[in-house]
Amino acid sequence: MTLIKEPDHGTPARAGEATVAVEIDGTEVLVPEGTSVMRAASEAGIDIPRLCATDSLEAFGSCRLCLVDIDGRKGTPASCTTPVAPGMKVRTQTPELAALRRGVMELYISDHPLDCLTCPANGDCELQDMAGVVGLREVRYGFDGENHLDEPTDSSNPYFDFDASKCISCSRCVRACGEVQGTFALTIEGRGFASKVAAGAGGSFMESDCVSCGACVQACPTATLQERSVVELGMPTRSVVTTCAYCGVGCSFKAELRGDEVVRMVPYKDGGANEGHSCVKGRFAFGYASHPDRQLKPMLRERITDPWREVGWEEAIGYVARRMLDIQARHGAGAIGGITSSRCTNEEVYAVQKMVRAAFGNNNVDTCARVCHSPTGYGLKQTYGTSAGTQDFKSVARADVILVIGANPTDGHPVFASRMKRRLRQGARLIVADPRRIDLVRSPHVEAAHHLQLAPGTNVALVNALAHVVVTEGLVDRAFVAERCEDFEAWERFIARPEHSPEAVAGITGVPAEELRAAARLYAGAPNAAIYYGLGVTEHSQGSTMVMGMANLAMATGNIGREGVGVNPLRGQNNVQGSCDMGSFPHELPGYRHVSDDAVRSVFETLWGRTLQSEPGLRIPNMFDSAVDGTFRALFVHGEDIAQSDPNTRHVTAALSAMDLVVVQDLFLNETSKFAHVFLPGTSFLEKDGTFTNAERRINRVRPVMAPRTGKHEWQIVCEIAQAMGYPMKWDDASQIMDEIAMTTPTFAGVSFGKLDRVGSVQWPCNDTAPEGTPIMHVDGFVRGRGRFVETVYVPTEERSTRKFPLILTTGRILSQYNVGAQTRRTGNVAWHPEDVLELHPHDAEVRGIRDGDTVALASRVGETSLRARIDDRMPVGVVYTTFHHPATGANVVTTEHSDWATNCPEYKVTAVQVTLKRPPAAEPAAARSVAAGER
Repeated sequence: MTLIKEPDHGTPARAGEATVAVEIDGTEVLVPEGTSVMRAASEAGIDIPRLCATDSLEAFGSCRLCLVDIDGRKGTPASCTTPVAPGMKVRTQTPELAALRRGVMELYISDHPLDCLTCPANGDCELQDMAGVVGLREVRYGFDGENHLDEPTDSSNPYFDFDASKCISCSRCVRACGEVQGTFALTIEGRGFASKVAAGAGGSFMESDCVSCGACVQACPTATLQERSVVELGMPTRSVVTTCAYCGVGCSFKAELRGDEVVRMVPYKDGGANEGHSCVKGRFAFGYASHPDRQLKPMLRERITDPWREVGWEEAIGYVARRMLDIQARHGAGAIGGITSSRCTNEEVYAVQKMVRAAFGNNNVDTCARVCHSPTGYGLKQTYGTSAGTQDFKSVARADVILVIGANPTDGHPVFASRMKRRLRQGARLIVADPRRIDLVRSPHVEAAHHLQLAPGTNVALVNALAHVVVTEGLVDRAFVAERCEDFEAWERFIARPEHSPEAVAGITGVPAEELRAAARLYAGAPNAAIYYGLGVTEHSQGSTMVMGMANLAMATGNIGREGVGVNPLRGQNNVQGSCDMGSFPHELPGYRHVSDDAVRSVFETLWGRTLQSEPGLRIPNMFDSAVDGTFRALFVHGEDIAQSDPNTRHVTAALSAMDLVVVQDLFLNETSKFAHVFLPGTSFLEKDGTFTNAERRINRVRPVMAPRTGKHEWQIVCEIAQAMGYPMKWDDASQIMDEIAMTTPTFAGVSFGKLDRVGSVQWPCNDTAPEGTPIMHVDGFVRGRGRFVETVYVPTEERSTRKFPLILTTGRILSQYNVGAQTRRTGNVAWHPEDVLELHPHDAEVRGIRDGDTVALASRVGETSLRARIDDRMPVGVVYTTFHHPATGANVVTTEHSDWATNCPEYKVTAVQVTLKRPPAAEPAAARSVAAGER
């Protein structure tokens, strides 16, 4: 296995047919109109020297190395900024060009450290390469006189250094920060010889707006910006292409190694989801995989008050099997169950649900998607016929209006957010519906046309009012509706009622009627309008209703079935979509087919050799309630920290404490493992072999860069538990699991490891009808036949503010941390977010005597915790906000039992709370635990 070097053609590709013929060094090349001479030459196998050019950035023309000679043109134009023209004849090598290039390189080298042999970029430095290409053997100017060799190194960032003495001011980092990432944190300050790269207003990288996405490091042609891991470990020698295990974007990376040690993660240009871009988590926060906290051996204990003892795999698996069978014998077949993980591969998830159904003998299987995106599955299946988003990520480049509801893409899905911001800079209009003023509302070169700052819990009232404007102002695409949809007339009468007007709901949502009307007109009047939403939609008591409301709005305006439109859920974890696809819900077999369907069940019964139950099993909340009641006695928890991530922590821990057997499989001992009797060590994404399915239904290969440090793949452990329980369950490798998935699941019928290795990735459905996958859903018709309009009655949440609890708490994520923080807290990312804080409006702080940085008590009717206050007017009066990345804070101590009416997805986004001053921060450690949280 060798180091993968991806081709760099110098400038971006241009769309269109290859219709322009040019001759370069006697070779005729046919390329699309607008292609640069440099790229045309590169595609013909002719390399032109360059330093400032790279094909991820638009041409800049500053380095003056890529000069060429063109018949009929004066001078020597830069090939990167010169577009091809029909009949053009180009020469890339002449004595004059060679002399000019050597002269340019002499100037660069005369002001550059001559430490190539000891430089960490030795062998991977474009400046070094170009010096050789142009044949530079001497520097006539010498090395005396004014230079930049004493410029300091900025080591403020935890992952990379900026060595200004090696900077050639090519602007590639500056342009990458703007064009690719869209943060605009870097600039060139000064002029001429005094020009240099600066972060922000001349401060350090950590003091600037830099988000550490790594685009600048990747773009740098020298060792100016260099990963510390490369400095410490040396240049990598081999690569493995795999998939990031953080959010639902599903970025492809080259894991670059030296031996078996990962040196760096480099975003893969051929990655369908990210196309060579990354965020701070995927790019740099992989060190948790080798963190000393990782547990690598199984552990047992009879009681949760006993100390752990390490055991071998055989003893651990045998113990789990015996206890599970014994509990079933004493309490019934339905007394045990399992929870699958959205952080694990499709193959691992499929194995767990198969173990529950075939070996446990029941349908008591659920997944963490229950607490995040289960309303997406229900709502989109009711209206469109399939439980998934409608577009691929590239589609946003064709959107004219983008409606973001209950999502914070720059923090939760940053690589997709960069795509979105690029489209917004090109002129697309933006509508943001969110109680909080997220960064997208106003950031460099991006400003929302409308910020609908609604009250938490009023999403359905808002979307009904948007649809009311569409219906009553003649903005319905009636041709689309007539051809593609059903039940429209009843819905039209419903939505046209006066109680749905913007004026009527203004008192409910807090959004001025005229603002809402203007937003509705903007969305409905766009050639292409797209909806992107997140947990701010689904984690409500009316989450499913809101998903159906957005589906109604898109159908009514004809914004379904082509590029630039659609209803697009931004999934939270890396394999939320996949864990749902694989049959992780108690009422559905793989492929979203109900367990009561005799024909579907018979497919699995024939293959698995077991009779399967036709009645749905227990959902996660039902498991907890039944455990407290004494009827549910044992749980296999696969890769989820339910004691930290699920709502109403006191109830969760009471349920876990009541069980006879809790088995946790994970990388680290976590909050849930405090209540476990067996701990089975898991594998990191660097050791996994399988697939993830991202938010756009893209199935990506996850390839192991090293053998499992535990000695077993997770699917092997699951198989061995099933076998020890008397059910024969065995595969030789992960590819055989995918083959079984393809055999039983119509949307995956054309998927195999071999195919993914050939084409890179596919989006389901992938079958005989769509052998190369389906980037855009519902093109010619909906999966269910005709799109179904559903009446969406607004029902206020039962969780209301009161005199005792006058504020509303809503929760979310931050860029540098991920989910419950088990991975990111064990990396350098803690430099940005060492603790969860509570954001509150200056007015709410002032009336409580709270100053910025004070420690406050956050209390609801179910619990209390403590954390530090941050005063910020991005919150509306009466609403407070926190993240849930640190167990020391225990944000879910205060969240309640309210949930979505259809799916039991918890209502994390609406909790009535009170905030009171506790004591100044000097008197108490940050994020101290409350008594209630300490009892968990």
